[in-house]
Amino acid sequence: MGDPALDTPATLTLRATCRARKDLVAYRVALVNQLRAHLAVTFPGAVGLFSDIDSNISLRFLRRLPDQQRADWPLVKRLHAWLSSVGYSGHTSAEILHRHLTDAPCGLTGDGGARAQITLALITTLEAILAQTQTLADQIEEQLTLHPDAEIFTILPRGGQIRAARLLAEIGEARGRFPTPDSLICLAGVAPSTRQSGKVKIVSFRWSADKQLRDAVCDFAGDSRHASPWAHHLYDQAIARGHDHPHAVRILARSWLGVIWKCWQTNTPYDPTRHRAAQAHQHRAA
Repeated sequence: MGDPALDTPATLTLRATCRARKDLVAYRVALVNQLRAHLAVTFPGAVGLFSDIDSNISLRFLRRLPDQQRADWPLVKRLHAWLSSVGYSGHTSAEILHRHLTDAPCGLTGDGGARAQITLALITTLEAILAQTQTLADQIEEQLTLHPDAEIFTILPRGGQIRAARLLAEIGEARGRFPTPDSLICLAGVAPSTRQSGKVKIVSFRWSADKQLRDAVCDFAGDSRHASPWAHHLYDQAIARGHDHPHAVRILARSWLGVIWKCWQTNTPYDPTRHRAAQAHQHRAA
């Protein structure tokens, strides 16, 4: 028997992989913002041309036309031919894309191709980050599949593979660390901090918390309201009481952690038909 207060190597490995992928996602977001700011100056027509600036079609377009000078050549027929050659499956016609390019302000030119090289450097780095992020995602799915606690988290509403893996990795499997749901809730920082001096009671945001755990729990809770009527109702109630979105999500996360703790401690996958609060809400709504 292992120590009930310590996680196994499998959980520690999953935690490291999830955190590494999360860091890469943060790098990608920062790099996308840098690329967008660069294109706003050197090639405004490329901004908003496709739905996501880091999509495969957008990156291939920028590799073909990395600056304003090279972008001045496309005729509608030539653009249509290029889109067909790369297997573009979007619903926007070549005519609309061409109009977007021609209607956009002109970017800076006459720099001897220096800005085009910056574009190529940024998209090359972005492509590498996207590839490694996917590699880590594949590893996470494999590690999660082999983990004995996987089903407890993957079956949660909007759990998914990556989100479930993050929850499992940050909560861990050492049941002895959290003998009560409050011990888990407080570490996650989703319960307010209460201080009292005489008759004065101060309730404030709990700054002292495991930020990785809080981020994983709030990410799950915020999305769960789109799949769970009970979660949606709790969130709406919090908003109606005047709380902003982050506060409402923390309130929902606190309720979810009570449910997750019970499932986790008893090794029982979540079943909404056995969740009394969810069933009570369903009966009231019926």
